[in-house]
Amino acid sequence: LEEGKKEPFHYDEEINLLLSDWWHESVLKQEVGLSSSPMRWIGEPQSILINGRGQSNCSIGAKYMKNMEQCKLSGSEECAPFILFVKPNKTYRIRIISTTSLSALNFAIGNHKLLVVEADGNYVQPFLTSDIDIYSGESYSVLINTDQNPSQNYWVSLGVRGREPKTPPGLTLLNYLPNSFSKLPISPPPETPKWNDYDRSKNFTYRILAAMGSPKPPVKSTRRIFLLNTQNKMNGGYTKWAINNVSLTLPSTPYLGAIKIGINDTFDQNPPPETYPENYDIHKPPPNGNTITGNGVYRFQLGEIVDVVLQNANTLNDKHSEIHPWHLHGHDFWVLGYGEGKFSAAVDETKLNLKDPPLRNTVVIFPFGWTVLRFVADNPGVWAFHCHIEPHLHMGMGVVFAEGVDKVGRIPTHAMACGGTAKALIQNPTQKP
Repeated sequence: LEEGKKEPFHYDEEINLLLSDWWHESVLKQEVGLSSSPMRWIGEPQSILINGRGQSNCSIGAKYMKNMEQCKLSGSEECAPFILFVKPNKTYRIRIISTTSLSALNFAIGNHKLLVVEADGNYVQPFLTSDIDIYSGESYSVLINTDQNPSQNYWVSLGVRGREPKTPPGLTLLNYLPNSFSKLPISPPPETPKWNDYDRSKNFTYRILAAMGSPKPPVKSTRRIFLLNTQNKMNGGYTKWAINNVSLTLPSTPYLGAIKIGINDTFDQNPPPETYPENYDIHKPPPNGNTITGNGVYRFQLGEIVDVVLQNANTLNDKHSEIHPWHLHGHDFWVLGYGEGKFSAAVDETKLNLKDPPLRNTVVIFPFGWTVLRFVADNPGVWAFHCHIEPHLHMGMGVVFAEGVDKVGRIPTHAMACGGTAKALIQNPTQKP
């Protein structure tokens, strides 16, 4: 919050929640499996964590679940749930941040409505909901009123959305003081909506609009890039994610230093494709069985107004498409609209929202759909734009933007100590990047 400004809503206290998912296998094992031919998937995460805490093979709400034992916890264990302690008849702001590697989550509190007031650090038009969907990389603030029966505690529930759930729900308690946290709620936890109820997901997402007084987007863009998201094979056996049939493979030399000091042989100097074939059928598996890898950069003029059309498509499996949360480093962007099927400028341009589009830094594209965002390239540097699902990024689902690198100040030497920039500094130690 800027100095001297006040929040546009009142609350008495706040609670911060960091959500994550946890595999009981090593990251190395997952990486090796994803990079193998054929790909070996280690499976879904075993636990959902709230502020780094969660359970496995037992649950504090086991009687409402199949094949699960009741956790016997005193509260002092490292795996004991993070309890949300509250006082009756207060208003709490709950800041929720998802850092999951894979899972889209649904967040709900038993018997309590959530008033959504902020998304990705920007105020939105407040609206009430029983639950929220939160994708990897997103953040929300919700207000709750602790106006329920003060002699009871209430479930806080996190369930998997967007994928067939094989990870048990994460559970903790909204603990009305002075009740003991050992007092479990008398009713079942909120039920997570069906994992593939995409209409429900869309209805929530479409309600997120910029609050009155928020910055407006420029009326027109000066450049538009189409990014087709596909799943492909490479060399017959490797599974990759690709953008416009290019699967991102990061170079060993940092982009910023290489561009700043003019090293041209550390990454592809040809920019990636800015669109895809007009006759591409997004409802069928990709006709091209092999993607290529690349590490080229989309370069923008400083101040350029850029539209990005994210276009989802069928995966390698017939009649199947996935949700992808895309995150842009270094910028907020306006989400101008979402749609079904293939984006058509002639048909869909008039549907774009220039009145109150929300400012975000992470946005989803739904299965077989499109999302349009607009941003101003006004932050000198080199920035990643990628799917925030970690395995997808590892398998190539990302691009790189560069703008105004000549305006970047001196780069610290330790940030240049890799690949070609390190070699350049050794050969010319007096060079100032």
